[in-house]
Amino acid sequence: MSVIETLPTTTTDERIERLNVASVKRAREIDDLLAGAPGEGQILPDELLSVAGLGLDLTPEQRRTLSREEVASILTAGVQFEAVLMAGFSLQVATAQDPSDPRVTYALHEIGEETRHSRLFLDLRAKIGPTARNPLVTGLLSKVDKYGIPHIIGRPALLFTLVLGGEEIPDMLQKIVSEHPDSDPHLSAVNRYHRAEEARHLAFARSVLPEVWAGASWSDRFAVRHVAPLLIGGMWDTLIHPGVYGSVGLPAWETWRAVRRDPHRVAMRHQATRPVLQTLLESGVLVEGRVPRGWRRLCGV
Repeated sequence: MSVIETLPTTTTDERIERLNVASVKRAREIDDLLAGAPGEGQILPDELLSVAGLGLDLTPEQRRTLSREEVASILTAGVQFEAVLMAGFSLQVATAQDPSDPRVTYALHEIGEETRHSRLFLDLRAKIGPTARNPLVTGLLSKVDKYGIPHIIGRPALLFTLVLGGEEIPDMLQKIVSEHPDSDPHLSAVNRYHRAEEARHLAFARSVLPEVWAGASWSDRFAVRHVAPLLIGGMWDTLIHPGVYGSVGLPAWETWRAVRRDPHRVAMRHQATRPVLQTLLESGVLVEGRVPRGWRRLCGV
């Protein structure tokens, strides 16, 4: 059961105040996690590697390297997404008309928590020691980041929709990893810690989305309906960049494209993104029977 489902039916202000109280109670140092480290071997089991459905004949050393490079790539993507999220919340704090609004207080809680998460991710990434270079950062993706991020954080409805996508996707992946007995114990501990805090972030986004949508501009609404599914799909596709596969001697771009098309990975994307669509339907952002094509393709509905 999610955090939001455990809260009684009440006003949005009261719900966010409860989240503020929960954040204060659950705030804790991450010194123990920062002091730990993953083992030197394979940190993801074979069946959780992104290439599991491709039938590749990989050596034990290739599987070891691939597991570490995949996790490092996901951690990097997580830090980058959380930076966008923090920028969006910082803009909202800076432009808030009422600094005593509980939404402002919770935005500050979330910024603080995301900062801790980013520190933890970067610490884990450094201990993994990845060597793969991401070829996406010098191409079209870099231009999308440079020019697109200001437009994202300036559109509250789009921002909160992407928050849902950026939280639901790692939540599903981290649940799978942390519950698998053959995952690295330290990696599983990091995932459990992150999921526990992100549950409140999802609850906050779900709580405020209806009121944000009510005041959204036409361009913000258009972006949620037609641009957001493309951006969330891009998030999923770039969690593991092509250079990861090249690091173990596989054809980088060819393998990356094959992974994107693999039915098992497509099914995982559907599983990760359908909760986002469900929230949009429940919030009145989208209407059942009139869901835009981009959302239908993203979620497989």
